[in-house]
Amino acid sequence: MPLQIVTVPCLSDNYAYIVKGPESTCVIDAPEAGPIIAELEARGWSLDSILITHHHHDHVGGVEELRAKYHCDVLGPKAEQDKLPELDLALADGDSGGEGDELVEVIAVPGHTLGHVAYYFPNGGAVFTADSLMAMGCGRVFEGTPEMMYHSLQRLAALPPKTLVYSGHEYTAANARFAKTIEPDNQELNWRIEQIDHARAEGEPTVPAILAQELETNPFLRAHLPQVKAAVGMPDAPDVAVFAEIRARKDRF
Repeated sequence: MPLQIVTVPCLSDNYAYIVKGPESTCVIDAPEAGPIIAELEARGWSLDSILITHHHHDHVGGVEELRAKYHCDVLGPKAEQDKLPELDLALADGDSGGEGDELVEVIAVPGHTLGHVAYYFPNGGAVFTADSLMAMGCGRVFEGTPEMMYHSLQRLAALPPKTLVYSGHEYTAANARFAKTIEPDNQELNWRIEQIDHARAEGEPTVPAILAQELETNPFLRAHLPQVKAAVGMPDAPDVAVFAEIRARKDRF
């Protein structure tokens, strides 16, 4: 049985994800417990584990309530262990667990926070990126450096193009408006904006996103391209410097 992935809206614009395989059920991040419990109960599912991507409260606020109700294990990045709810297992880059479609690999993606990780299910064709790579954007660089974030995004960009990217927030419409200021003539981008606007008008989430589409439309994955460098007035600059300029523009957008 392939993975079943349920997108759970939480708080004002967060997402949690329930990932059910044949052997176990996990939640990726827990902004708040109520919506997650409601989705689990509606399907008659229990909960075996919570996988935390980073320490920000809007990704861990529901952990303790879920742990108390389901007696589930809590896993998260070792690099942020002192800032997280108590972990049953601390994870580092390259760690993996599970089998078949449930095989999950830990990818360190610092930048937004220093210990941020993503969870990649290579056989399930999904990566859970929280506030690193986002649909049409990337997270703010709060604790790390632009160089860290750029390297993190390059690692994610190297995954198979058909990979589905599950990010942590419903920021896509705003990200798309910014992307258009960088590449107004990008036809793939303009087509995607239409799709995003339609989805939001219907109250539908804009995640997951297909990585191949991100590579064609997300300015933070396109800083190496001559046309993007020219668009920001940095035709001869290093890729990471162009990325930093795009991130700075987005911060002011």
